[in-house]
Amino acid sequence: MTDLRQLGRSDIRVSPLCLGTMTWGQQNTEAEGHAQLDYALDHGINFIDTAEMYAIPPRAETQGATERIIGAWLASRRNRDRIVLATKVSGPSAATYLRADGSTPRLDRRNIREALAASLARLRTDYVDLYQVHWPDRPLALFGGVAPGGAAAASREEVPIEETLAALGELVKDGTVRHIGISNETAWGLSRYLHVSEVKNLPRVVSVQNAYNLLNRTYEVGLAEFAPREQVGLLAYSPLGQGYLTGKYRGGARPAGARTTLFNRGGRYEKPGAAEAIDKYLAIASDFGLDPAQLALAYVTSRPFVTSNIIGATSLEQLRTNIASQAITITPEIEARIDEVYQVHGSPAP
Repeated sequence: MTDLRQLGRSDIRVSPLCLGTMTWGQQNTEAEGHAQLDYALDHGINFIDTAEMYAIPPRAETQGATERIIGAWLASRRNRDRIVLATKVSGPSAATYLRADGSTPRLDRRNIREALAASLARLRTDYVDLYQVHWPDRPLALFGGVAPGGAAAASREEVPIEETLAALGELVKDGTVRHIGISNETAWGLSRYLHVSEVKNLPRVVSVQNAYNLLNRTYEVGLAEFAPREQVGLLAYSPLGQGYLTGKYRGGARPAGARTTLFNRGGRYEKPGAAEAIDKYLAIASDFGLDPAQLALAYVTSRPFVTSNIIGATSLEQLRTNIASQAITITPEIEARIDEVYQVHGSPAP
């Protein structure tokens, strides 16, 4: 396996593409999930990302289904040692079905330990390579929303990062977690994790999993600098802007079976200015004779601060197209055209 990238300062090396799994158990069956895993592994992908909350959209009826599908595959293929496996513990939410006692999840010791134990059981493994905080335990603008009061402010109810990191440190010491990461995080949050790990001799964050794509380059402001200076790279999710950068929703189209058609959850990519930016990126793909999905994916994978680009698919045909994006080179000419659009439209879908 070639072109593997180092995960933070760890001894783990991961493929430039990571297989995302959040549709399995809702849009995709177990057999389809296993077929995707087989194909991805056969084509050089060694990195799998999931979460205790998946499948998405989150529902009590499908929670944990994705991890169970992965666990069944690991058990049948007996190839755990070939896989870098990542999952996540949920931050605070109203999803009381995540915890056995019906309480709301938080990022304290009790919740984190319960969440990991349940994930390990579903995944049929005794450890995960990367355990990530899915979102912070403090008021922030998340998933394209607006923070309470318009800005993040300290809350007496939030679980301090120090407490969360100490709980994660116990899991690393136990051997049930090899390394830790964070997700949907800010530059302040990452810097705080790094500071606490240093002064309290706790495990060091190896990655940040945030949204990053042609419509949302906010990661470049503040967070991208951590990759070369602190060796904490990006695991980029939603590199296709929830499918909008493929052009399939262009002009308000709603293809049968597509996520926005089924679940009406595309608001993050339908903000003012997004449609105009999408049209211009699609035009760049056309002018250079490229598949628009492969152009968007190749751009993300080629960024120097990206450790791995998380691709997701609901069909093997989509997965083949996504994996083949590794053959696309972002030439100086393509880069210049992309930057021209960015100068005018910025990040319309943060």
